[in-house]
Amino acid sequence: MLDLIREHDLLQTRRQLFGKTALGVGTAALSGLMGDAAAAGEPALSSGTHHPAKAKRVIYLFMSGGPSHLDLWDYKPKLVDMFNQQLPDDVRGGQRVTGMTANQRNGLPLCPSKYRFTKRANNADGVWVSELLPYTAKVVDELCVVRSTFTEAINHDPAITYIQTGSQIPGRPSLGAWLSYGLGSLNKNLPHYVVMHARTRHPEQSLFNRLWGPGFLSSEHQGILMRSQGDPVLYLSNPQGVTRQDRRAQLDALAALNQQQHQRFADPEILSRIQQHEMAYRMQMSVPELMDLSTESDSTFELYGDDAKTPGTFAACCLNARRLAERGVRNIQIFHRGWDAHGGLPREHGSQCKDIDQACAALITDLKQRGMLDDTLVVWGGEFGRTAYCQGNLTRDNYGRDHHPRCFTTWMAGGGIKAGITYGHTDDFGYNIAHPDGTPMSPQPDKGSWTPGTMHIHDLNATVLHLLGIDHRKLTYRYQGRDFRLTDVHGHVIDDIVA
Repeated sequence: MLDLIREHDLLQTRRQLFGKTALGVGTAALSGLMGDAAAAGEPALSSGTHHPAKAKRVIYLFMSGGPSHLDLWDYKPKLVDMFNQQLPDDVRGGQRVTGMTANQRNGLPLCPSKYRFTKRANNADGVWVSELLPYTAKVVDELCVVRSTFTEAINHDPAITYIQTGSQIPGRPSLGAWLSYGLGSLNKNLPHYVVMHARTRHPEQSLFNRLWGPGFLSSEHQGILMRSQGDPVLYLSNPQGVTRQDRRAQLDALAALNQQQHQRFADPEILSRIQQHEMAYRMQMSVPELMDLSTESDSTFELYGDDAKTPGTFAACCLNARRLAERGVRNIQIFHRGWDAHGGLPREHGSQCKDIDQACAALITDLKQRGMLDDTLVVWGGEFGRTAYCQGNLTRDNYGRDHHPRCFTTWMAGGGIKAGITYGHTDDFGYNIAHPDGTPMSPQPDKGSWTPGTMHIHDLNATVLHLLGIDHRKLTYRYQGRDFRLTDVHGHVIDDIVA
């Protein structure tokens, strides 16, 4: 019995040592990062950057499921003449395909897009845009269209986990959590990181909260999910019969109990819990005003479209994203599911593009006319692209495409990104990353060493951090004996797309 008591005392001593150490470092970092303006709830650039930031915030429009670059952004006219011919072996080069198409009876028949493409932009190169995106085509002069994004993951869950957290294995902090940890807050009354799920007609994929979670970082850095029905945040409203004064008294009593627990165990998560309770209390006042769109003008709704008046639509989420950005939220992420078009791609992508096209263009236009685009980085993309060959039965007007990680399209705008350009090339099949003349790169790029004209998803995240003033190699967190970072031991800032 005496041995058990001694072990308990030793355990408390170790907890206090590590807890107080972590608390001391964390408190010093937080005070240095947030500054007086943040403490007062006023937007201001953080002092915790490694170099001057070009962007204050990021709005990430994530198309979950893998939009088809071949039907939206990557024009491949040669495929028209090769309709239903087999994908050449030298193009595939032994690359892995999923089990859904590996043993198809009809092989891997090439499948041209049924949609017309038009070259847009004022510069000499121009940007090819599909007829599925007529509104986005009008703002293409603001976009940098990256056609050479790539990843190693070929299935949804590891792929989306990879691009969101830098690892295919769950458990790492998300991009937004890293930004919260590195930069702190611009508004003490709103979360550092807000997530929205847009309604869709094709909600096949599940979205797990670890995709916007803190991983091994403090829980205060997790993304807060804003809902379109009921309370915007779960349990935001007080129960019937509980006044705001009652809630204040409850929180004061709970904080006192938590402080006693912290003095005993020195666990930094106890302080995080207190901070989250206080944030929830402040959000009871700030969030209802934020989500009330009745103050928006008729011209704003005309810009975003009638869908913006319906809570939960992609258009309403984009409008709320602009409002969140105005109020100092650093990282805003909208997930739009349903881009996994294994069959009936024209029907599904047609519906999906109607959901997002006008709203994407409206967000860019709205930010620009309010003078916010220059310091707001907007990112659009999915976890991978789609194959040049068809999955299932093939006709010229109806087809499906399988997952394709070797090259796909992402676009970025504002926040220090060059506008009206394309970056990177793919071969005539949209299957491999290529040199400017269309010759496939050999060997194909990998994450281990950067090749000009390519953008691995680690490079994408490194570039996003760079534009926000962070050196991705220096934003680290020691956990279980090693220093972790969003980009693992890889990543390269793509200077060619930075203005």
